[in-house]
Amino acid sequence: MYLRRKVDAFLDEWKSAGSRKPLIIKGSRQIGKTESILHFADANYENIIEINFVRDEKYKGIISDGYSAADIIKNISLIDPSKKFVPGKTLIFFDEITEFPEISTSLKFFCTDGRFDVICSGSMLGVNYKRIESNSVGYKTDYEMFSMDFEEFLWAKGYGNDTVENLLAHMKGLAPFGELEMNTFHALFLDYNILGGMPAVVAEYIERSTFEGSLDTQKQLIAGYKEDIRKYASGIDQTRIINVFNRVAPQLARENKKFQISKVASGARFRDYRGCAEWLADAGMVNICYCMEFPELPLGGNYEPDTFKLYFADTGLLVSMLDDESQEDLRANKNLGVYKGALFENMVGEALIKQGYKLYYYRKEDSTLEADFFIRSAVSLIPIEVKAKSGRAKSLKTLIASERYPDIRYGIKLSKNNIGHKGGIYTFPYFCAFLLKRFMANFRAEEEAEG
Repeated sequence: MYLRRKVDAFLDEWKSAGSRKPLIIKGSRQIGKTESILHFADANYENIIEINFVRDEKYKGIISDGYSAADIIKNISLIDPSKKFVPGKTLIFFDEITEFPEISTSLKFFCTDGRFDVICSGSMLGVNYKRIESNSVGYKTDYEMFSMDFEEFLWAKGYGNDTVENLLAHMKGLAPFGELEMNTFHALFLDYNILGGMPAVVAEYIERSTFEGSLDTQKQLIAGYKEDIRKYASGIDQTRIINVFNRVAPQLARENKKFQISKVASGARFRDYRGCAEWLADAGMVNICYCMEFPELPLGGNYEPDTFKLYFADTGLLVSMLDDESQEDLRANKNLGVYKGALFENMVGEALIKQGYKLYYYRKEDSTLEADFFIRSAVSLIPIEVKAKSGRAKSLKTLIASERYPDIRYGIKLSKNNIGHKGGIYTFPYFCAFLLKRFMANFRAEEEAEG
């Protein structure tokens, strides 16, 4: 069962380009990279040369005579003479190149040779990508792939592009959804976040129409992540990185979600754990949300690198890390319990990352003033508040109204409520979070026009 992915359209565009550089598809483990690449290859090439450097270590010898396309093709053929190289009709797929980053040096030679298309992929690429980048800079194209987003989940459930366009049209027109639409998409969105976007989990759910087996699959994925940490992290860092990974869920359940190293292990000091969160983020396991020093533009140069929140890169994996009682209550009764705030924030943070945003938040230490996330338009800094419960967005109103924050003219609230606009706050249901970038593309807020 192949699940339609957004990378499908990118691969088609890459193939149709007149001059194609070798392509590197990055992303964490088990998000569907290999399956998507082979699905594309089957539809577009007569010959597919798949080399997996984990499964077939013997192919690490193909650079013994050098990195030229001719030498590598010769040596592949020596190992397996059944592989056929037909110019213009052959895709060479180097998989799991994290195990053999040396192959990236060959990409510039394949690029200038031009007879064969080349795609590289592998889990954990982010951890040692600088080496791969330095070997192939200027001679390759990069694509970052994630687990399935809500749009891809809707496709898996049988909804088409028209459904997504209808959701976006409601947002652009600030037109409230009908009761049936609200109930349907809220239910679908909650199912999606319980499951997460790992294709293996979603496929089981689609085939069975139940959550049966989803938790076991998620826990296998978590075990695989921890094994990757042990394999790719060196020395004592292995234990420290796993300690940080294990504490993400419990720390998100706290009111103040700032990640505290002192809570990771007895006697833990920040200097000993420096770089652990970044390692997990490079591996695609977590998303880092940095605290802004002050809510003003620019976003990128205005944050505290040692003050941050950690979210799971896939909310379904956060769910699988909850205690057993919370697991059962969530799957059986859709009761989010004490993790409600954490889950909804993780959902939104994940959606923002998958749209290309970076994550920033603000919390004033001496008051209750805070904002969960920020995005920006051409002229405005836009705070986003994620409301787990119904109620007033007090911090959002203060940020908009105060003269201390001139870059903030309006804000966005994501909650279980319908679409609305009042007092500079644009309200959207949670399930619209994956469309924020498309909504912002042609949106001009009233508050900006007034300025």
